[in-house]
Amino acid sequence: MDKLQTAILEIGHEEIPRGSNWGEHVKKYLHSVGIDFPASWCMAFVYWCVENSDCKLPDITGGMSNPLVKTGGVMKQWNSIDIHCLSHFKPAPQVKFSTPKQGDIFIMDYGKGLGHTGFVESIDKDGVHIHTIEGNTNDEGSREGFEVCRKTRKISACKGFIRLPIINQQK
Repeated sequence: MDKLQTAILEIGHEEIPRGSNWGEHVKKYLHSVGIDFPASWCMAFVYWCVENSDCKLPDITGGMSNPLVKTGGVMKQWNSIDIHCLSHFKPAPQVKFSTPKQGDIFIMDYGKGLGHTGFVESIDKDGVHIHTIEGNTNDEGSREGFEVCRKTRKISACKGFIRLPIINQQK
């Protein structure tokens, strides 16, 4: 299953109680990046979806690895992914892009190390908006929400997009 399909299956999962950054589903996202306490979880949601999909890449050890940095920090992911890929994958794939494609990970930078992220599900024909699946948000528009849901965002509000390489795992 690809990362987008994995994310779609998580839609509707919420923090319990709301506003707590915790609960059964949120805990599994946070644990995937080594966080064992309530915390902002949008990046952990993205990491968990990639980890639980067929997006792993052959690494330099001969195994298969998640191409994302294991972090709950959105801006840490954006700032570290190039070096991570250079040190773990040969050849290192280009992963940062300025225009979105379906399946990309969008990055929003709010300054002071704060950000938000999720998956691009589709791009409007107008070329102005993306439709997303993201965690730690809600229908009312918050980036510090309480659930996994679909949203519409302006492309211009995004710092950039992480595009994970697709490999053919069939022999």
